Amino acid sequence: MKVRSFAKINLGLEIVRKRPDGYHDIRTLFQSIDLADTIELEHTADGSIRLEGDEPSVAWDGTNLVFRAALLLRERTGSPAGARIRVAKAVPPGKGLGGGSSNAAVTLLALNKLWSLGLGTEALAELALLLGSDVPYFLQGGLCLGESRGEALKRLPDLPPLACVLAFPPYPILTAGIYAGFGASLTSPAKDSKIVRFLDTGDFGLLENDLELVIFQRYPELEAFKRFFRDHGAALSLVTGSGSAVFGLFTDRNQARKTLDQLRGKSAARLVETLPREGYWAQVGAGA
Repeated sequence: MKVRSFAKINLGLEIVRKRPDGYHDIRTLFQSIDLADTIELEHTADGSIRLEGDEPSVAWDGTNLVFRAALLLRERTGSPAGARIRVAKAVPPGKGLGGGSSNAAVTLLALNKLWSLGLGTEALAELALLLGSDVPYFLQGGLCLGESRGEALKRLPDLPPLACVLAFPPYPILTAGIYAGFGASLTSPAKDSKIVRFLDTGDFGLLENDLELVIFQRYPELEAFKRFFRDHGAALSLVTGSGSAVFGLFTDRNQARKTLDQLRGKSAARLVETLPREGYWAQVGAGA
């Protein structure tokens, strides 16, 4: 079995409050894009779970979310089945694109089918949440509002497909370190939510990523990418998640191509497109 595991960008991210457990409640807009890893899965005769991948910076061992997803699914269902799982990476890790979380979610979907377990979406979502707060999103795709730690999801009507230029700095950013630097006073209560206002108006100019307050202090060159995209006509430019990737969203695909050409020699970059929910599920390939 072969499936595709799509990345996401965040079309806005607001820190709502710091929780007593030390985590943060957020409000964000998840949007899938047509940049995807490929995952191949097949039965193993001895019932073992074996994982391999082609990205040397990723640990392909028992700590990997894909391996943990497979083990969790087997433990919770009592299945004796095993699988050999191979991951071909196109989504760069440590860039805020959700590649590892997407891999985990799609592994749950694919093994549910490969092992003939018959779990429904709700049961898979419960397992996904045990693996990470943004893993459940990848069981939805398209445009979703995420609240609480990102796992409280509401499907939203899809935007028309938009060209998206991604700039990839040559380093990852650890999410925990960015959140740790975010002061408790810098919050966005619902009455001040620019995401809520965007959903009412469709004005991309309202959207912000609160984490940029910390990110740009530590990585000022990322703010330069944001200015670059805006200067070249992007309707929206933000760091996605906690970074390090910066995206420019364009209503004009020709302008997006020109912007990509201007980036050559300055940064690794790629032109992709936002992926509506119907297209997401048509291309995942897990039969869900």
